Amino acid sequence: MDDRQIDVLISEEELGKRIKEIAQEIESDFGGGDLVVVGVLKGSFIFMADLVRSIKRPLSCDFIRISSYENDVSTGMVRMEFDMTQPVKDKNVLLVEDIVDSGRTLRYLLEHMKNKGANKLKVASLLFKEMGTDSKKLVDYIGFEVPERYVIGYGLDSEGVYRSLPYVGAFK
Repeated sequence: MDDRQIDVLISEEELGKRIKEIAQEIESDFGGGDLVVVGVLKGSFIFMADLVRSIKRPLSCDFIRISSYENDVSTGMVRMEFDMTQPVKDKNVLLVEDIVDSGRTLRYLLEHMKNKGANKLKVASLLFKEMGTDSKKLVDYIGFEVPERYVIGYGLDSEGVYRSLPYVGAFK
């Protein structure tokens, strides 16, 4: 991996600081009751790990896998690859996304969670990319807004590679 070919958009330090701020907002907003943090795989796993370690209250974790990309290109269709293993009926749910852009996947997930009976449902997304689809209103906690570039690192990949970068970047 040649870092000279990647522009760093958000540094490791900026990520850490913002995640702690989001965790404090979540603690304040959710109060008491069961909290289930559901990560959308694969891209959210690093963000989710750092986020749940920063939330100072009891919670449980689960995962869901949705796909709408093939070879780094959106297919325009959302496909459920696997669902959560724990029930969320009458529980508070925090859905954790890596990036929200068109909002197509997120709209699908929100409907899915409502159908499963989630009590209070909020969304945290590490990144938001404006696409003119009014999807920003679907996200309760946004880490950073990113430009119209294909982003990698900190869990986000390009054809399965670059997830392990400690920062968010884009190819030059």
